[in-house]
Amino acid sequence: MAKKDALEKHLLDYADVFADIWNVLVFGGRPVIAEEDLADALPRSIYKADGKVHEQERDVAKFWKKNQLRIALIGVENQTDVDEDMPIRVFSYDGAAYRAEMNADKKGEPKVRYPVVTIVLYFGYEKHWDKARRLKECFDIPAELEPFVNDYPIHIIEVAWLPEEITSELQSDFKAVVNFFQQARLHHEQHVPFHPVPEVIHHVNEVLELLSIVGNDKRIWEVAKTWNRKEESVMGLSMLDEIEARGEARGEARGEARGEARGEEKTWIASVRNIMKSMKLTAQQAVEAVAVPEGLRQKVLEQV
Repeated sequence: MAKKDALEKHLLDYADVFADIWNVLVFGGRPVIAEEDLADALPRSIYKADGKVHEQERDVAKFWKKNQLRIALIGVENQTDVDEDMPIRVFSYDGAAYRAEMNADKKGEPKVRYPVVTIVLYFGYEKHWDKARRLKECFDIPAELEPFVNDYPIHIIEVAWLPEEITSELQSDFKAVVNFFQQARLHHEQHVPFHPVPEVIHHVNEVLELLSIVGNDKRIWEVAKTWNRKEESVMGLSMLDEIEARGEARGEARGEARGEARGEEKTWIASVRNIMKSMKLTAQQAVEAVAVPEGLRQKVLEQV
């Protein structure tokens, strides 16, 4: 579990992806945060409860700096499932960060105060986030105390329901991730076939890791374990089509050999046509780029 948690965070830890998420999903497409203004922050914090010391860890956190001065600590939390305690968790993370600022004073370091902001990326696609979005919603508060209980809203971003005008602004690999979960939602709601939008993916293995874990799709996990292409600018469509092709291949093994073979052939034809169009490649170049199996190459070439 710890290993999977770590793999899930790899993609978002890249400065280009992290900045893109904040600039588009939080700041409405404005280039507020530059990659070079981000610095890694220690995601772990310590707290004491029941007489024992415990450790808690954020998913991803970065210091946002200007001229070497900290402007803010900004964090991202990943959620696949709805968590009714999410406001308490975020409150705990942010509170620990503020405590760290105060502790720095005691160590003789210059007194610095900066805000802490956390957003939650919700990757669920079968239903909207339907639990607490603020601290007060986590408790059954007596009417007499309600005016005195401090509230703390959290910022939930429902990835699978992001509108096109927002997702079209994304420039990093996170665009392919958003597309995957939007397609998954449409497939779940309307039984629409899964057809990923062609995207150039730079952090290929990290995208596969995130999709396989957060998307809970065993097919992607199988591809992630065997994907050895380290070069950048790999077409996302060919990668995800390979996932679909492997799914069809398993169906073939279950006794659907003839129909699934035709389906696999059509999948590769669609992949080759898409990459020829988007990257202006010849049929032969496209067949090699998406790694069409040797046994299917001639048939694919004849039909593209």
